[in-house]
Order: sequence, then structure tokens, then C-alpha cells
Amino acid sequence: MREHTRGCVGLLLASVGATGAVLAWAPKARINVQGGFEGLHRELSVLYVDLPLIAAAGALLPTAVWLLALRVLRRPWLALLPAVAVLALGVWGLLSWWTPYQPPEIVY
Repeated sequence: MREHTRGCVGLLLASVGATGAVLAWAPKARINVQGGFEGLHRELSVLYVDLPLIAAAGALLPTAVWLLALRVLRRPWLALLPAVAVLALGVWGLLSWWTPYQPPEIVY
């Protein structure tokens, strides 16, 4: 495989991974951005702390696995299988483990 084609596949995999991770993360972070009832639960730190970390992990993790599998398997399309599997496991782990902070309800 030529070098520029390998770079394009890696870039495409990184962009799909970052987009997929952010799209899976967004519904859980919606309450913190919108604020819920009367804006009481607004916590915008999810935008400047969690969002960049999740996008970076979604971009770097499948790309790194693809590069390692490419060195072992020597076939780029066969190396996509473990990369896509790691991306799916990462999104599953994100959805099952990460829960945004929600302050307690205020009782008057």
C-alpha cells in the first residue's frame, strides 16, 4: 500500500472515531448543557473538559490499533477489523461508564 493511501485511511479512521465518540457522548451531556428544569443543572465544564478528551480518545484509540495491526498483518483492510472493534468497545465503555455530574436537587 502506498504511503499517501495509508495516511488517508488513518485520517478517515480518526475522523470517524472522533465523530462517533462525540455523537455517542452528546445525549448524556445534554442535561448539563441545557440545564434541565429552570437551568438548575447547567454545568458547562463538559464542553471544555470532557468533549476534547472524548474526541481525542475517539480519534487516537482506533488509529493506534489500526497502525499496530497494520504492522502485524501487513494488509490495511484486514487491519481495519480490530480498529473498528476497539472503536465499538470504546463507545460501549463510554456509554456504560461515563455519567455527567449532576448537582443535587434544591429543596425549598
